[in-house]
Amino acid sequence: MSKMRFFALQELANRKPLEVTPPSGRLSDYYGSHVFDHKKMQEYLPREAYKAVTDAIDKGTPISREVADLIANGMKSWAKSLGVTHYTHWFQPLTDGTAEKHDGFIELSAEGDVIERFSGKLLVQQEPDASSFPNGGIRNTFEARGYTAWDVSSPAFVVDDTLCIPTIFISYTGEALDYKTPLLKALAAVDRAATDVCQLFDKNVTRVFANLGWEQEYFLVDLALYNARPDLCLTGRTLMGHSSAKDQQLEDHYFGSIPPRVTAFMKELEIECHKLGIPVKTRHNEVAPNQFELAPIFENVNLANDHNQLVMDMMKRIARKHNFVVLLHEKPYQGVNGSGKHNNWSLCTDTGVNLFAPGKNPKGNMLFLTFLVNVLMMVYKNQDLLRASIVSAGNSHRLGANEAPPAILSIFLGKQLSTILDEITRQVTDTKMTAEEKTTLKLGIGRIPEILLDTTDRNRTSPFAFTGNRFEFRAAGSSANCAAAMIATNAAMANQLNEFKVQVDRLMEEEGCGKDEAIFRVLKETIIASEPIRFEGDGYSEQWKEEAARRGLTNICHVPEALMHYVDNQSKAVLIGEHIFNETELNSRLEVELEKYTMKVQIESRVLGDLAINHIVPTAVIYQNRLLENLRGLRETFTPEEYDILSADRKELIREISHRVTAIKKLVREMIEARKVANHLPCYKERAFAYEESVRPFLSEIRDHIDHLEMEIDDEIWPLPKYRELLFTK
Repeated sequence: MSKMRFFALQELANRKPLEVTPPSGRLSDYYGSHVFDHKKMQEYLPREAYKAVTDAIDKGTPISREVADLIANGMKSWAKSLGVTHYTHWFQPLTDGTAEKHDGFIELSAEGDVIERFSGKLLVQQEPDASSFPNGGIRNTFEARGYTAWDVSSPAFVVDDTLCIPTIFISYTGEALDYKTPLLKALAAVDRAATDVCQLFDKNVTRVFANLGWEQEYFLVDLALYNARPDLCLTGRTLMGHSSAKDQQLEDHYFGSIPPRVTAFMKELEIECHKLGIPVKTRHNEVAPNQFELAPIFENVNLANDHNQLVMDMMKRIARKHNFVVLLHEKPYQGVNGSGKHNNWSLCTDTGVNLFAPGKNPKGNMLFLTFLVNVLMMVYKNQDLLRASIVSAGNSHRLGANEAPPAILSIFLGKQLSTILDEITRQVTDTKMTAEEKTTLKLGIGRIPEILLDTTDRNRTSPFAFTGNRFEFRAAGSSANCAAAMIATNAAMANQLNEFKVQVDRLMEEEGCGKDEAIFRVLKETIIASEPIRFEGDGYSEQWKEEAARRGLTNICHVPEALMHYVDNQSKAVLIGEHIFNETELNSRLEVELEKYTMKVQIESRVLGDLAINHIVPTAVIYQNRLLENLRGLRETFTPEEYDILSADRKELIREISHRVTAIKKLVREMIEARKVANHLPCYKERAFAYEESVRPFLSEIRDHIDHLEMEIDDEIWPLPKYRELLFTK
């Protein structure tokens, strides 16, 4: 056994759970203690400053420089009570994480004395370097200026000794360089569009809020084993490794007893989340060994997304204290379930109505059906945009596998709702309603039957499933920023609701239809048009792929091809038409995502080539030499006849090892040449497609030979921790 693998396993034998002591008192005593929330603002801000903040959040009114100074001073006073010495604008560039630059409160007075100061100018706007973050060609390396600007709707918080202020991030010329800016625009768009539609039913509705409940899946691996696997360290997944004899076949890990070391990690993570006002609620074992899940209570999409970014960062830091490493890659281990991040999405009015929950009367059910049917049409028309929002190098290993939704977008509604929609399409066959039908609608929309909650099973194979009072977008990857999926979903929903409202208004103005009749007619047309997106069966089956093709649904498995749909006509109609991006910003997003994909495959290729040539091949040759030495001993000991019989299996094994070593070296050389060709292509689109088509296939071919060698070579000298060690050490 290699020294690294040996010492890693030795360390494991001495691991014990860390003692985690929660703060004294009740959860409510320390929940949100590190957040500058409304309670803290009322305590630390003058009345006019507090009102300015709440008006900015609720009405979008600007905050004056003088009031910003008051807010900054109060925020600093509160932060200093927690021992804070620094502040930062916390933002979400187009990378796989968040960004922050810490500055101290320290300043020098004119007399040279040290003072602590935090002004409104520093609170509202700062200037980080914009050239070194992904920007899709918007900024040149020598053009470094960019701006972060305070997002008033997301409260400031304290981590360690630093006051963190959530911000947007834009270029010097005004283009968005982050996830938050377009997310806020998408949320504003769906608010306007949904409010307009709601007012067809209730004039009291003045705002519609999008809510998100994310479910974060992840793996834990012991720190020592992680450090002994260069592929895990550098790519987040195992580029080689034969399946363990036992993995998830018995499904005994799912919802099982949580191991003590993991419980200690989860407990500390929950405490830190609660201090930051993150309402994490659920924790459990997932299906694969050493896989787990964390889920919070629903929040406004913007805040929920900020909280998810915070949680992923905290998970990594806290796990290290417990001698774990968190793996957020969508498929760190081949052959067992990968990790997703289900986005549970809903729309709620300022009057307290969940628009995806069945109503208590026919009119409420009509409102519910209106939004339900528009979601169907939204997904049907924008299936390629939704897919583009969740594809990545990591997620492509997971989508379509037996634990994840397929690349085909479809919606599961359940038997009762599907039956109701089918019944609606069979009614009102004429272009005009009869007097009796109009009366039925006018007196209470009697043709809409009672709809009950949870009258049907759930379908875990559906990428976009209705689950009672929300839609669950199951295809998002575990490492993803939720904003990518939420931008696409909310922008597309806004676009669809606007079209629905235009159709209803046209029928009322041009054909003289009553409001109820117009709504009903447009609903019927929309139900019929969107029928191909509804599917109640097994989304993993081969029959569904054939049926989806007959329905005209797309099934795009290659990442670059899927990403290109960000700039097709329908996606532009949504993202540019609803003013989420301009043309430059949208093209830059495509470039960033394609280059990100290219670089991740490039890194994996380099790491695998290095491991194959410098770790696996030498180990195989060492073992082969042992076998050759054994053959020489057999030849000296036995007669030629006995030698031929006794040596046959060893000769075959030597040939097998030689074949695989030769194949590995040949494939690595070819992979390097394919990489060189791809790297010299002039266009980022061409490079991405070249890496997908010419470089990435080598990864699985080389892996196949290495995984066979793992089963043929003496375990004593195999250099890397194996799946049985990575998956079953806790």
